[in-house]
Amino acid sequence: MDTIASFFSFITTPVSWVIVQFHTVYGAIFGPDTGWAWGLSIVSLVVLIRICLIPLFVKQIKSTRNMQVLQPKMKAIQERYKNDKQRQSEEMMKLYKETGTNPLSSCLPILAQSPFFFALYHVLSSIASGKTIGVINQSLLDSARQAHIFGAPLAAKFTDSADKVASLDATQISVRVVTAIMIVLMSASQFYTQRQLMTKNVDLTVKTPYMQQQKMLMYIFPVIFMVMGINFPVGVLVYWLTTNVWTMGQQMYVINQNPTPGSKAQDQYLQRLLKGITTHNEVRSKRRRNIVSAIVAKGPDRNDNERKFINSLSKSGLVAQADGTVIKGEALPEGESHATKRQQPKRQPKSKRHTGGGQQPASKTSGTKPSTDAADADAADAADAAPKTSLQKNDEPKDSQPKQPPRKNGSGGARAKAGARKGQQRPKHPTKK
Repeated sequence: MDTIASFFSFITTPVSWVIVQFHTVYGAIFGPDTGWAWGLSIVSLVVLIRICLIPLFVKQIKSTRNMQVLQPKMKAIQERYKNDKQRQSEEMMKLYKETGTNPLSSCLPILAQSPFFFALYHVLSSIASGKTIGVINQSLLDSARQAHIFGAPLAAKFTDSADKVASLDATQISVRVVTAIMIVLMSASQFYTQRQLMTKNVDLTVKTPYMQQQKMLMYIFPVIFMVMGINFPVGVLVYWLTTNVWTMGQQMYVINQNPTPGSKAQDQYLQRLLKGITTHNEVRSKRRRNIVSAIVAKGPDRNDNERKFINSLSKSGLVAQADGTVIKGEALPEGESHATKRQQPKRQPKSKRHTGGGQQPASKTSGTKPSTDAADADAADAADAAPKTSLQKNDEPKDSQPKQPPRKNGSGGARAKAGARKGQQRPKHPTKK
């Protein structure tokens, strides 16, 4: 660690100068030799660095979302050219170029912070060794060595011996208790930041290897911080805990205000947006109008959350416009949407199709079915009166004609057999009985 820190020694002078400037301000309030003055100077250094890194953080968000969207295409390229690594790399670079995605953008904030982190580590190590560094002269060095945070010196480590800790006017127990608490808080904040990213701000409808990688990092990063934390001075732990808390708050803001499309956070955001629109019957801010306009412009490409939002507006009697505003329209009934399905005609049973289901059904009378006696009689009379067809032989005796079964008398009459034709019947061939 000392070798890596010395590699970034070129930036120790700017870092030490910034800390001294903040120490001058806080020293006038809390006293120059107090842990509050030096601790808040380190916290202010973190805040200043993170403010300067906000543009990189925005690029990180865009790159992360683009990588999530491109995962299915990347997987397809890998499977298609799995035996040609060179062609696979060329297709990957072509895909990145077409979509404007830089895979390294997601690592830019961490890479940009690394020089400041190691420079601060180098400064605090020099303070622990009693050496001046950068703009920290001997008087400032003595003041920093006297500064304690909850009984632990800024330059003390968890692994320091009792003699070294005693030279900084502290006890080994107090140093280890304070450093252990800070390491746990540092790991817990890192875990929570990654967890809320995975559970709220990821499109769960798309299963990609990228999600599995993020899930693994959620458990690996806290372990790495716990192992490395025992070798960090208290001042560096203050720096890293502060930057983790900043990242956690920044991530919460992004999740609440600019969630990933298709994620749980987007559903919650659109529900809040819907409540505000239905309350005031208008979209009250330009930023929200831009969001509504983007959803309208997607058309059939909307995800489930966005379709739910548009349908909820319609049920409330509001229609979203292309410019992001809403107008009053006809409210849809509960359970209906603009994209209703066409109702298919009900399929008739087989018996009705054979009995001429295309004809209009007989009108119902007052709760009783009409008698079939009259219909049967008319059908028989029409059959007798009809001329013989060419299938019948005129010289055959009448006895060879098939006999019709007698009609039964009764209240309901004889019912026609299922599948029999109504009306005039074609006579059967005399040889078929």
